[in-house]
Amino acid sequence: MKLELSQPTAKPVRKPTPTARPLDARLTEQRNPRSTRIDQLSTIGIVDLINAEDRMVAAAVGEERQQIARAIDLVVTCVRKGGRLIYVGAGSSGRLGVLDAAEIPPTYGTDPGMVQGIIAGGHEALVRSQEGAEDHPGDGAAAIDEKLVGKHDFVLGIATSGTTPYVHGALRRARERGARTGFLLCTYPSEEMMKTHDVVIAPLVGPEVITGSTRMKAGTATKIVLNTLSTAVMVKTGKVYGNLMVDLQVTCQKLQDRGERILMDTLGVRRDKAARLLEASGGHVKTAIVMSRLSLDAHEARRRLDRAGGSIAGLVGDLRSR
Repeated sequence: MKLELSQPTAKPVRKPTPTARPLDARLTEQRNPRSTRIDQLSTIGIVDLINAEDRMVAAAVGEERQQIARAIDLVVTCVRKGGRLIYVGAGSSGRLGVLDAAEIPPTYGTDPGMVQGIIAGGHEALVRSQEGAEDHPGDGAAAIDEKLVGKHDFVLGIATSGTTPYVHGALRRARERGARTGFLLCTYPSEEMMKTHDVVIAPLVGPEVITGSTRMKAGTATKIVLNTLSTAVMVKTGKVYGNLMVDLQVTCQKLQDRGERILMDTLGVRRDKAARLLEASGGHVKTAIVMSRLSLDAHEARRRLDRAGGSIAGLVGDLRSR
């Protein structure tokens, strides 16, 4: 028996169909009509079906471009005032938030406190499911209190279904403490949610291939949004020169090599000189560039970078002008 795969439309449907009332109104819990016979497909058929569904994700995220941009600007404003970006989630959503937060310091040389992730169930939930942990809004509020969240912080709740009590409890407490808040979900946001938060990001990727398995399309959409959000914040706060991660700290052989190559590219020097510059700068690429371009020692280069708010272009000019 050969089963034909129907192709998904380029954009997910933005409104639920009026002809059939689902048992659960959340888009993330609805059945996908294109995968109802997935258990009868060949291996390559399963792969093709999942891939076809995954192609919808980027388009759905693109529909939320204005909301993502607003979230970025809100975070940048908070960070420039000394605040933090804090993700809060449970299960897959929480793990993705923690992952994004963990990857920012080695990539952009930030203080580990600048971007943080909170997951229901704590550290243990990163490696072993703690499903019951998401049911307690009080625990979410307590986590916000523990972080001493304040008026200069931005807290982004991540819950693809939009209903996770832990996340709602955390965001409620964050607002009480004066923080700006946002919500990232993959179903239709309620009017109350839209009015409550500073920004709501809702990429509608449609029902999952396996009903309710939001680690799939919804998880991919979440990762794309978080990538975009944190990367843009780093760009706008001077952590990038051209498209180079010049604020990285050399902590391993891979980053040593990358740092040397960045200096070779931006300064037009040989690898041996790049290595010496990097050593003299204390392993900080941005400092090494300023040292070379302005003929400064490491201390003075760092001082001028601090005065410029970390923006290297303001000190040495556009990357293309060298």
